[in-house]
Amino acid sequence: MGYNDDWESLMNSVFGPGGRMRAGGTAKKEARPAEKPGAKPAAPKPAGSAPRAEAPDLNKALLEQQKTLDKLLKKQNEALRGQDASTRQALEESRQLLRDMEADGLLAQGAADIPAAQLGSFEGLAAEVKQTVLGQDDYVDALVRAMRRPFVLGTDGQKARNVILLWGPPGTGRHFALEETARRMAARGLLQSGQMARMDLALYPDPGAEKLFLQDLYAALNGPGEMVLFDHYESCCPAFLRTLASLAVKGAAPLASRYLVNREGILIDAGTALAAGAVSRITPRGKYLIFFSHKGREEMAGLLGAGFVAALGDVCQTRPFTAESLQALAARLLNDLARLCARQLKLTLSAGEDVRDYVAGQHTGKLGAAALSGCCERIFRALSEYCLRQDRFQPGTAALEVRDGVLCFSVNGSAPAPLADLLPAVWDGGTEEVRQELDALVGLDEVKEYVFGLADNVRVQKRRAAAGLKTASLSMHMIFTGNPGTGKTTIARLVARYLKAIGALRGGQLVEVSRGDLVGRYTGHTAPLTNSVIESALGGVLFIDEAYSLYRGEQDSFGLEAIDTLVKGMEDHREDLVVILAGYTREMEQFLTANSGLASRFPNQIEFPDYTADQLLDITASLAAARGYRLDDSCTFPLLGYYQRRQAADSRTAGNGRLARNTLEKAIYNQSRRLVAEPDAPLDLIQAGDLEFDE
Repeated sequence: MGYNDDWESLMNSVFGPGGRMRAGGTAKKEARPAEKPGAKPAAPKPAGSAPRAEAPDLNKALLEQQKTLDKLLKKQNEALRGQDASTRQALEESRQLLRDMEADGLLAQGAADIPAAQLGSFEGLAAEVKQTVLGQDDYVDALVRAMRRPFVLGTDGQKARNVILLWGPPGTGRHFALEETARRMAARGLLQSGQMARMDLALYPDPGAEKLFLQDLYAALNGPGEMVLFDHYESCCPAFLRTLASLAVKGAAPLASRYLVNREGILIDAGTALAAGAVSRITPRGKYLIFFSHKGREEMAGLLGAGFVAALGDVCQTRPFTAESLQALAARLLNDLARLCARQLKLTLSAGEDVRDYVAGQHTGKLGAAALSGCCERIFRALSEYCLRQDRFQPGTAALEVRDGVLCFSVNGSAPAPLADLLPAVWDGGTEEVRQELDALVGLDEVKEYVFGLADNVRVQKRRAAAGLKTASLSMHMIFTGNPGTGKTTIARLVARYLKAIGALRGGQLVEVSRGDLVGRYTGHTAPLTNSVIESALGGVLFIDEAYSLYRGEQDSFGLEAIDTLVKGMEDHREDLVVILAGYTREMEQFLTANSGLASRFPNQIEFPDYTADQLLDITASLAAARGYRLDDSCTFPLLGYYQRRQAADSRTAGNGRLARNTLEKAIYNQSRRLVAEPDAPLDLIQAGDLEFDE
């Protein structure tokens, strides 16, 4: 039988008469993962319909056809050697048909052009992945070995194909390397596709999320792809972790109730009904179960148990990037940038080692390799802006160089200029404006000094990162203590804006809450309520006023649960959340005893002193000016005497800043009544006779 006969027979086995797909389905196009360092895998798609009886047969049929296609491709590649030109042309046309099948989702991406000797084989796979995943050779070797293990040891029905832990520092390419490996395995026919389902276990922190967890887990295990990824297991409810441990260790997890699956793939609690087809357990369905973490197996054993850790088939660890690996990564990214500039901008990019080292120096512990990609993206945007300012694209040479730490460019020998000048000015969050507001506040010198010191630390850490040194994150959780009206809430609001402005926070929002926003009204309500508040504050500041009200003694189980949940949330999101607690000094001291880990989470405890009479006078004048009024000189001595008496008697109940505001409002009211009788008097002047004091 000739090649044409082979091809016709194969096509007839995939398609029925009239070009219709056999087995009653059509395949969807497969999306390729983004090829960027540090890129995250796509979120799992929700189940579109309930599993039908023919679905497993369809998947099996597609897999069998995949294998047959691979065999045909091998046969054609072997025949290419020693054939005449006409035969080679005919076979190349057949290969083009295979590429068309890739576009229709009937063949794994890249399979049509893969060398025949590598189809269905792991040979050379690690070396291939290392071409795009730089600086993590040991990790790639271990990852490919983990993927290969079930091919050597065999699989056991519905049990997990392999249970894998991928861990290491943030930004070291754990996800990206897996994406690249899966994509290339699919191209070789080792996987049906490079698709993978992902579950963020931080979304299921408490027992109240049980139905959501089971639904998402069922959809992930029954959806497309052969890998299920689990992130942030440290933040997951322990009961759900036990379910995952059963999947890994026993190959199945029994459900507390029986469920039906409707046409949309949604689990419906069947209760005690003896319904046909009810689901009473979940199995891994022969998929890879892959867990991500920044910690190793010892920490994992503490949450998931020693049995789970023993069931791990492979543990793969990334390492912090070395200077050499960062330079290699920067060089590759610059080469990609040069090709992009030539294609899109008609510019030939020229860059030396100084530019390579500049790009490599953008690496940070938090962003990792993604910071290098971001730097190259900014370079491209800047050069694009240069081209947009010209009448038309003109071919030329764009030379990059670093001068005194600043990345500069020149086109066709022009004078070098800072590249950043081409981009729109980056909004600094109003740093100077916030600083001026802080400076304008009366008193609070110690508080201001601390807040401005945070900015100094952020700048120094950025300089260390640029120099390739390790950075140290600074705990910015704070406790503000002091009497009412001493400026605690005002400072908290300004701190949120200031931390955003200096780049210490990505969001900068301030979420103000009290006990009622955190403590639930019934058992099981508090933890979800507190977690929802924490989620809303991520990237910004969570400000809890009168925080001592959360603890009303050892019998206050709801309050203690809120505190425990808060402490855990601070630990889970320590780089993306600042918590500020405020309250009276004595009460806050008692509050810190409610949880053994509470005091250690707040290294910055700042006492807000009571205002002096002179400071209250300045506050009154400042408030008046903000509202378009001014104080007559005759007001000075009466106000000073009044403020001295009130603060000396009881500053805690006097109100401090609120005392000044209330006094001014009474004066404005009295002045308006006076102006009715004195129409020619200045409208903005408050006189001594307008003052009214509560003694």
